[in-house]
Amino acid sequence: MKKLIVLFGLTLFFSATTYAQKFGFIDSDYILENIPAFTAAQDQLDQLSKQYQKELENMHAEIEQMYKNFQSESVLLSEDMKRKREDVIITKEKDYKELQRKYFGPNGDLFKKRQALVKPIQDDIFNAVQEIANDGGYAVIFDKAGGNTMLFTNPKFDLSDQVLQKLGYKN
Repeated sequence: MKKLIVLFGLTLFFSATTYAQKFGFIDSDYILENIPAFTAAQDQLDQLSKQYQKELENMHAEIEQMYKNFQSESVLLSEDMKRKREDVIITKEKDYKELQRKYFGPNGDLFKKRQALVKPIQDDIFNAVQEIANDGGYAVIFDKAGGNTMLFTNPKFDLSDQVLQKLGYKN
């Protein structure tokens, strides 16, 4: 019976070591902060966003002024003139909403610009992580940035600096 238990224990030990998996993690926020091209892209996107926002604010203020003028002058206008002014205001509001969608919508200008500037950097990071995973025999590499709940991470398994080195940057 003792031999059977020892044999079972050895079998369990060898099968556990055979199937042991290597895990690692990165901090993509840390990596991106250390890539100058990403910082420049973020600055460019912020400036573009501010420019779009200012243009929309000016247009909105113009619509508000048109509406206030209409309210104050409506007692003096004929029904036909009121309808024409209302149509102009409604058209201007539609243009405003369309411009807002064009700039900030799901497939808007800002999204497209972000894709053009940031996606190549993210692709480079992904490729570097994939190379490190393949070279190091990692089964899984987690990203501790972006809301994943990782209660504890041992710094010796942090591969972020390796990713930066693979991309040609120093921390």
